[in-house]
Amino acid sequence: MDVLQILIAAMPFLLALMSRTGKAIAPCLLTSIITVLLGDEPHRAVMAWCVGVLIAAVALRERLRAS
Repeated sequence: MDVLQILIAAMPFLLALMSRTGKAIAPCLLTSIITVLLGDEPHRAVMAWCVGVLIAAVALRERLRAS
């Protein structure tokens, strides 16, 4: 994997860092790691990445709604 692919895989974790609570950070970090490890199997990696992005998006939405 090159640097761009790793940055895209880490996007759920980076989005979770912007959320108000730390509850979403651990699951998003886990899904980012799984995405990197499953880089050779694109369908499975995309599923893990989508789950991470959904978790991070909900956490970020809650932060924006509370502001």
